[in-house]
Amino acid sequence: MTKPSADQTQKTDIKISLIGGHRLDGATLHERTLTVSLVGGADIDLTDVEIPDGAELRITKLSLIGGVSLKVRPDVRVEVRGLRLGGVRDTGPTEPDGPTVRIDAWGLVGGVSVHRP
Repeated sequence: MTKPSADQTQKTDIKISLIGGHRLDGATLHERTLTVSLVGGADIDLTDVEIPDGAELRITKLSLIGGVSLKVRPDVRVEVRGLRLGGVRDTGPTEPDGPTVRIDAWGLVGGVSVHRP
């Protein structure tokens, strides 16, 4: 992933399934990703992704039932937004201007869990 300049358009990946979640890794993601499923969450591994400082990788998850399991490097800041019944589990850094992954999680049931090696 590279930090887009002002004149570059950001690519958006869209993953859709009725039943079953999505397994995503750095090789399959662009700057923005949308995952949609009726039942099923998202398992996302970003440990091998080089996110430039100040850049933002944005992932939006829409589902009735299903959460997000996110794996990131220890220096990556994670911001979680959205509405869901389920909490957020993250003990990550809060340093400004570092690489950021933003999760917008919308659904009835399912939390967001961030894992760091």
